[in-house]
Amino acid sequence: MSRTAAILLAAGQGRRMREAVADKILAPLAGRPVFAYSAAAFAASGVADFYVVVHRDARQSLELSCYTPTPALFVKGGRTRQDSVANALAALPDDVDYVFIHDCARPLIRPEQLAALLKAVRREDAVVLAHRVTDTIKQAPRTRSGAPGRGPAATLDRARLWAMETPQVFARGLVTRAYAAVQRRGRCITDDAQAVELLGHPVAFLENPHLNPKLTAPGDLALLEFLLRRAAALNL
Repeated sequence: MSRTAAILLAAGQGRRMREAVADKILAPLAGRPVFAYSAAAFAASGVADFYVVVHRDARQSLELSCYTPTPALFVKGGRTRQDSVANALAALPDDVDYVFIHDCARPLIRPEQLAALLKAVRREDAVVLAHRVTDTIKQAPRTRSGAPGRGPAATLDRARLWAMETPQVFARGLVTRAYAAVQRRGRCITDDAQAVELLGHPVAFLENPHLNPKLTAPGDLALLEFLLRRAAALNL
């Protein structure tokens, strides 16, 4: 029988929060820490047999442990997100077949979505939660500072554009090989599907019809609190 693990990423520095909170993963949100919502969704879904929580320090891990489903292992985060994921993958038990990787700064994930992802990954070996891009997207010339440069911009076909979310779920052997390739090639990646793409393996998309924003900037706290309270009032 296959076993599934969930890697819960909680070690981010949260620099874009501009010191609005000491730790965005532990920031209070509608009466509970941000981390508690992701942990509760995974527990309710029953998709994972084992949890790896990636933490920043001992104090944070102690506070996270109050909300973490069991059995669980706590792993110290790395310098970057991809280092943290690599640390967590290396700590997985040998008998794990599938791996969820979730940024716990996305507290609106739902148990039914987790169940759908697990069903899909057993067919596809790599599946991500995503939503269609509805804005018009321009690709601008790039300067050394990263600001838009002078010159003509390119308008991308939004019918082909999808915004990545988490969780992203993979066959354990596939994502382990993918991260080994990332390290071997010295690549910098922004999500786990990008690592799998380096191997030339297809990644399936599971469209998310619900809002699943990431807590990134101070203004996101008010939005997330509104969405969580609305969901509770409507019993969603």
